[in-house]
Amino acid sequence: MPSTPSFTLGIEEEYLLVDRDSLALAEAPEGLMQACQTELQDQVSPEFLQCQIEIGTRVCKDISDAREDLRHLRACVARQAANYNLAPIAVSCHPFEDWKDQHHTDKDRYNALEKDLGGVARRMLICGMHVHVGLEDDTLRTDLMPQLSYFLPHLLALSASSPYWQGEDTGLASYRISVFDNLPRTGLPPRFESWSDYEATTNVLVDLGLIEDTTKIWWDLRPSHRFPTLETRICDVSPRMEHTLSLAALTQSLLRMLWRMKEQNLRWREYDRFLIAENRWRAQRYGVSEGLIDFGRRQIVPFMTLVDELIELVREDAEVLGCLPEVEALRGLVTHGTSADRQRRIAQDAGDNATKSIVQHLIEEFHVGL
Repeated sequence: MPSTPSFTLGIEEEYLLVDRDSLALAEAPEGLMQACQTELQDQVSPEFLQCQIEIGTRVCKDISDAREDLRHLRACVARQAANYNLAPIAVSCHPFEDWKDQHHTDKDRYNALEKDLGGVARRMLICGMHVHVGLEDDTLRTDLMPQLSYFLPHLLALSASSPYWQGEDTGLASYRISVFDNLPRTGLPPRFESWSDYEATTNVLVDLGLIEDTTKIWWDLRPSHRFPTLETRICDVSPRMEHTLSLAALTQSLLRMLWRMKEQNLRWREYDRFLIAENRWRAQRYGVSEGLIDFGRRQIVPFMTLVDELIELVREDAEVLGCLPEVEALRGLVTHGTSADRQRRIAQDAGDNATKSIVQHLIEEFHVGL
């Protein structure tokens, strides 16, 4: 194994398809999926619900490479959807649709999921964004996983895009997390002493036939089953492509920072999952508006202060990785608000047409930068 990880990037996003006239959810026509797969091959696939579509970048060497690929993927889905009077939106919950009106994709994988999880699966009208960072050494992956867990609430807060559920403002910045946490094997990852400890623990469920492999473990952060990566899964999907890239750049930079500390015989302090879960809840509830707990200081710190500190913490690493501008752009996200904040501002201005105005806004945001 190389002594220096590759720190490559891979980004997965899930989109909802809406009718351009009614702004309601629409099932993906077979022709749309075929057209996308002809152009994008295995970088696009159906998702659990028929109104969803999933994309994944190639293995990208840096953030510039990721931007080029993600732009191509988003543009293709938008262009092909328009041929059916549809539009994709990158948001974690549709502002007004009801999960009971949706149908899951008729594939063996999804039929089995619906059978195993029952009504919990049927409620899964949510979308997320996953970031893979290349760490080829399995031992390193298990060593850095509990250290990176400290920063998962920060990533959730910055990505929050799901304040509405079935036409109601939930009061949360990320209602998606509330829905997703009903699944088994979710939430913050446990701590493992070694890669063999991780394998021995997860193989209990595999050997019993309860799960086919670790792709059925949906923690906020996990070692990927298919790739030599650590995969963050906590983020809401971002309507704007540039925000996705900033979150990916921060994730990549944090992992390089933690690896660099390890090379200097240092490590980030690991806090109990109980405490990190409190910050996770604050991120889920407030996004970037109320700050998170700094456990060392024993204070709730405003989010702009936290972002400034994060940028300085990873500055050296972001410079080496070539993604400092994307990381620094997170200041603007905090200043102007998350997607959850923007959706609420649209609703306030729109009055009676609030949720439909939000969907129109989300369509426009998806196309920014394409």
